[in-house]
Amino acid sequence: MKKPRRSAAWYGKLDKDGFIHRSWMKNQGFPDQVFDGRPIIGICNTWSELTPCNSGLRTLAEGVKRGVWEAGGFPVEFPVTSLGETQMKPTAMLFRNLLAMDVEECIRAYGLDGVVLLGGCDKTTPGQVMGAASVDLPTIVVSSGPMLNGKYRGQDIGSGTDVWKFSEAVRAGEMTLQEFMAAESGMSRSAGVCMTMGTASTMSSLVEAMGLALPTNGALPAVDARRMALAHLTGKRIVEMVEEDLTLSKVLTRASFENAIVANAAVGGSTNAVVHLLAIAGRVGVDLSLKDIELGKDIPLLVNCMPSGKYLMEDFAYAGGVPAVLAELRGKGHLRAANTVLGRDISVYAEGAECFNRDVIHSFDAPVKPAAGLRVLRGNLAPDGAIVKPSAATDALLEHEGPAYVFESIEDLKANIDRDDLPVTPETILVLKGCGPKGYPGMPEVGNMPIPKVLVQKGVRDMVRVSDARMSGTAYGTVVLHVAPEAQAGGPLALVKTGDRIRLSASRGELTLLVPDAELATRRAAWVPDAPRYERGYAKLYVDHVLQADKGADLDFLVGKDTRPVTRESH
Repeated sequence: MKKPRRSAAWYGKLDKDGFIHRSWMKNQGFPDQVFDGRPIIGICNTWSELTPCNSGLRTLAEGVKRGVWEAGGFPVEFPVTSLGETQMKPTAMLFRNLLAMDVEECIRAYGLDGVVLLGGCDKTTPGQVMGAASVDLPTIVVSSGPMLNGKYRGQDIGSGTDVWKFSEAVRAGEMTLQEFMAAESGMSRSAGVCMTMGTASTMSSLVEAMGLALPTNGALPAVDARRMALAHLTGKRIVEMVEEDLTLSKVLTRASFENAIVANAAVGGSTNAVVHLLAIAGRVGVDLSLKDIELGKDIPLLVNCMPSGKYLMEDFAYAGGVPAVLAELRGKGHLRAANTVLGRDISVYAEGAECFNRDVIHSFDAPVKPAAGLRVLRGNLAPDGAIVKPSAATDALLEHEGPAYVFESIEDLKANIDRDDLPVTPETILVLKGCGPKGYPGMPEVGNMPIPKVLVQKGVRDMVRVSDARMSGTAYGTVVLHVAPEAQAGGPLALVKTGDRIRLSASRGELTLLVPDAELATRRAAWVPDAPRYERGYAKLYVDHVLQADKGADLDFLVGKDTRPVTRESH
């Protein structure tokens, strides 16, 4: 017997409640026939002029609607919180969980049978997937897509990556402020997300590798007509998914997450994928831990894109995109069998895939870098783990021991990083505290600390940096991130003092503070956490309930899902 439509509890009843639900929808000109039992598809849109990455989503929504109508569904678009990564203070990550709550409650409260998630900017994709996972309807993603390549003086430039490089060149006196400002207008030339392999393009690639979006979702430029066609095909497919009862939990399995981890290594993806994958797994009920991230540690870097290479997402798309990478992984036995939104195994995404530029997408046997996946670090400085990205680091610094120079807060860093008398050398390990989930709050992208001006002027462009913060997926360097527990939660990071020696060994997965246990115990007895920065509103709720980075930094009361039907009416 065919499963009843979820939407029938809203629009199928011949009583006062059904009258109210249908009648008010009809004021938009919808005729009786759209309430005849056809699937009602919600288009969950994070469009906003304050989220430039997602500024093209209004147009893509129209493409989705065309596909839904064609397949016999009824599309209804609704807005949710939009998180402008480049525009929000103190950090968009503070609000990822708020978006997830918004998405979850909207999907639950409205009479929808299936959902298309329209996102793209760093936190919008994971936030939407987290929220949808907690309701577990048929769900599919369409990403906004990357911008066109940046251009400056006849050269391609990449968002984020080249900003950091140009900024350091100005501090070193190698680039004038006027030249720096001249690059600004050529950096972002169209709608779309960062055209480097930052967090946004990483997540759009990973949802494709997880089978949660149609093939080619990861890399097609935002303004490419083929992305509009993809939106149309997605609208058609979501109606079919409703008929098949292909819910999100039937797609997001343990194997899907393992494929995402491996794909993240192969594309040189963002360290931010770690906290997002852990949070999504927590919502859908898949047992995934920080240790599992090392499933990708021996996977070579195949995609030659900034910040781990030299090309940009537009080049990646034209070279074959994610399907070409999946074909390489499948050929070497690194692609797990896993269901997809097509109702078929992920291997079909690689069928017929070709690489059209081997300098952009390398073969498994001739990679950009060998064994370039993320490394999980542990030790007395990070009992619950930390992360480093070898593909974007300086090889020689991945095995390093040196004295710490400690910044107690982001304000301390900004006030002192350009001091002419800052007592640092290239061997120094910079340490930044107070930038974890609770401490900032929101775990901002400040982990890639600037190189001290006294060293920049001597040509130093990388050194080991350690913090409880995150860094932009567009950033690079030997940067140890996500130290857990964070300083504000009383983790050992809080006890580090300038002059302490720290040992980093990426090969051994080690991050050790070389201070005797007795001395650390004395320091802990004297330690007092900073006073909370917020005492009201969502920020207080966040600080009171946010989990640590190794758990995905979700709110403790949002882990898991609630698929119970809504039975009570509003009138």
